[in-house]
Amino acid sequence: MKNYYDILGVGKTASEEEIKSAFRKLAHKYHPDKKGGDEAKFKEASEAYAVLSDKKKRAEYDTYGKTFAGGAGSGAGGFGGFDFSGFQNGFGGQGVEFDLGDIFGDVFGGGSARSSSRGRDISIDIELSFRESIFGTERRVLLSKMSTCEECAGSGAKKGSKIVSCNHCNGKGAIKETRNTFFGQFVSSRPCATCRGSGTVPETPCARCRGEGVSKREEEIHAVIPSGIQDGEMIRMPGKGEVARGSSPGDLYIKIHVKQERDFTRDGVNILTTLPIKLSDALLGGEYRIRTLDGEETITITPGILHGDMLRVKGKGVPHGRGSRGDLLVRIAIDIPKKLSKEARALVEKLRAEGI
Repeated sequence: MKNYYDILGVGKTASEEEIKSAFRKLAHKYHPDKKGGDEAKFKEASEAYAVLSDKKKRAEYDTYGKTFAGGAGSGAGGFGGFDFSGFQNGFGGQGVEFDLGDIFGDVFGGGSARSSSRGRDISIDIELSFRESIFGTERRVLLSKMSTCEECAGSGAKKGSKIVSCNHCNGKGAIKETRNTFFGQFVSSRPCATCRGSGTVPETPCARCRGEGVSKREEEIHAVIPSGIQDGEMIRMPGKGEVARGSSPGDLYIKIHVKQERDFTRDGVNILTTLPIKLSDALLGGEYRIRTLDGEETITITPGILHGDMLRVKGKGVPHGRGSRGDLLVRIAIDIPKKLSKEARALVEKLRAEGI
C-alpha cells in the first residue's frame, strides 16, 4: 500500500502548508514537460497531494489506510494519461487555494506576478582616433533618457506624502484570475496595472513625474574606454540605460568606431607601419628616424636589407595584460628611383658590370 506521507516526504502531523510546499517542490522536480522530469513520480506525488490536501480524504486515509472516494490517479484522461479532475477537489474543494502558476510557471513560461521588465537598453556610437583606441580614453556623453525623477527620488510621491497600499489589488501587487482548462480550474496571477506589481501607490503623486517615479531628462554619462579596444567592439555599462517604474534600469551599449590612421594599422597586439628607404641605404645600411605612437625612435638599417623585410621595435605596440605591450613592426619599402641622372646611371652601369 502506498504511503502518501512518504511520497511527499512529510510527517503525519504535517500542516496543510507543509503538504502544499512539499508537493510544489516535487511538481517542479518531476513535471514530465521539464527536462529530466519523471511522469510516474509526478503522478504519484499528485495523487498523494490530492488525498492529503483534502481534510475528509486525509481523515479517511489516516483511519483506514485508503479513501472511499478513491485517489486522484484512477482516471485515464488528462495530462499524460493522468486524470486532473481530482485537482478540482484537492485544490479547491475544501477552501484550499492553490496557484498552479507557482508550480508550472517555469514549465509554461510564467513567473511571479511581482516580476517586472527591465528598463529599455540604449545604444550609442563613439568615434575614436587610432591613438585613443590603443591607449584608451574617457568620454562624457550627454543622453536624453528616462531617468529616476529627481523631485521624488523615484518614489512617485510628492514630498511629504505617504506611500499607501494599492486599493485595486489590496497591496498584493497582483490580480488573481480563475480559468477553466482541460486540466481543471486553474488560478493564475497577473501584475496589478494600477501599482504595476509593487502593491503600493503614492498618496499624492509627484507633480514632475505624475507619480511614475521616472521622467525624461538629460544625464551625463562618464564612459571609460579601455586600452586596446578594436573597431566594432561594444562596451556594456550595466544600469546606465533607461529607468522604468518599479523595475531595474536597462543597460547602455557603446559601439566603438576607430578612425583609420595613415601611417599605422593594427595586427592583434602589434602595430604595423611602413618605412621607405633609399636604394643606397638598402645596399650600404644607415639610420632612420621613425614615428611611433610614443614619439620618435631611431632605427638601424643593416646593409643588404630586402624590400618587404620586417624590423621589430619591441614594446611599442598595443598594451595588453599586466603592463605588457605588443611590438611595432616596421616594413621596409625600398624606394627605386624612376629616373636617373647621367652620373647616377653611369655608376649603376659600373655596379652591373661588377655583377651587382
